Amino acid sequence: MASDTSSRHDKHDEHGHGIAHVAAIKVLLGTWIALMILTIITVAATKIDLGTNWNLALAMAIAVIKATLVVLFFMHLAYDKLFHTVLVVGGLLAAALFVGFALMDSGQYQHTVIWDTDRPPAAPIGPRPVP
Repeated sequence: MASDTSSRHDKHDEHGHGIAHVAAIKVLLGTWIALMILTIITVAATKIDLGTNWNLALAMAIAVIKATLVVLFFMHLAYDKLFHTVLVVGGLLAAALFVGFALMDSGQYQHTVIWDTDRPPAAPIGPRPVP
């Protein structure tokens, strides 16, 4: 009877007393090395001119990969309940939807943004500027 209790207790202890998952040093070190390599790639990507849109897309893709590694392994989402994963992914999708709708509206006012302050565009309504 005592051996049953001690074996259940040992299994319970190896998982951090049921409170949290303890990640192996190998996993944490591998994740850290991957993050450092991706950081070097991010810095190197700034030296390459792919055009504004492609540079932004590349930087965002690398940032998403890095954030995913942090959330999965440093924040232990890979070892957590599926419900928590659904909450995180749902929150990210909601944020992406919000940003997407905000960006869809940006075409309506882009022509009013003053890029050259020495020669601003004419106001769409109102009196004409005095020369």
